[in-house]
Amino acid sequence: MSFRPLLGGGRIRSQGEKSEPLQTASWASSSIVFDNRRWACREAELRWTAPHHLVVLTEEGGTSHTSIRHEARSLYDGMDRPGALTFVPAGAERLGFYRDVNLSYSALWIDPDIKLPGCERLKDLPILVNRKDAVIATLLSSLRDEMALGHKPDTAYVEHLVALVSLRVATLNRKQHPSVRHGCLSRRALGRVRAYIDAHMSSDISLSELAGVADMAVDSFARRFKATTGLAPYAYVIEERVRRAEVLLRETGLSIGTIAFRLGFSSQSHFTTTFRRLRSVTPRAYRVHFSPES
Repeated sequence: MSFRPLLGGGRIRSQGEKSEPLQTASWASSSIVFDNRRWACREAELRWTAPHHLVVLTEEGGTSHTSIRHEARSLYDGMDRPGALTFVPAGAERLGFYRDVNLSYSALWIDPDIKLPGCERLKDLPILVNRKDAVIATLLSSLRDEMALGHKPDTAYVEHLVALVSLRVATLNRKQHPSVRHGCLSRRALGRVRAYIDAHMSSDISLSELAGVADMAVDSFARRFKATTGLAPYAYVIEERVRRAEVLLRETGLSIGTIAFRLGFSSQSHFTTTFRRLRSVTPRAYRVHFSPES
């Protein structure tokens, strides 16, 4: 099954893609649409425009690389991760590139003509990518959980939720600084660091080594790296090791202990604990789930 946004049109190219709808529902003659699904692929490129406003929350998992552009301008270059929020106003074309996708997300589509408090502001907002807001995350997750139990909330409830989400999205825009890219690593420096991490995955990678690869002082590098990717360097390395582990668990018969050793974990138990913390499942259970016989 191919990943494709519910509304709008454009072009999608992908490799090794799997998409699984989890919950989908609409209210008020499809003026409000909610879509929760699982999406996994090696690589994807998207060029898309929709007639509805779109609010997307990454619920679980993420990507190793996400790049979003609009009107030839880079809006984001980093990673998707749990809790990341993106807003795209109706009619805006977004160009997205994604690598090593393995995530679940909730998407809320809002008709720009709907008459609800706060919604009239959305048409004047820019695209907002990979922001954070605990209130919006809680609202969308609660709607997802309610539907997962087989309950479709009534229209009045969902309209109230949409009004709250819209007001919070406007708040996110006020929090956005004009120089959003200020303090980030250059694309070239980030590429060198990523290549170094990839080549030394089994080693004990230090912060000073990564800063040296970027040719920067350690404190400046750490701040700029987090501003660029959304993760501290150490957390990024751990995330990359877990992503590599997912591939080895799915595609090879290597023992869990061997995978732990190859990816630089201090022990199999350390690997298991880390994998379970980031993926909410043990490596063994993950492998069983993706085995051909499962």
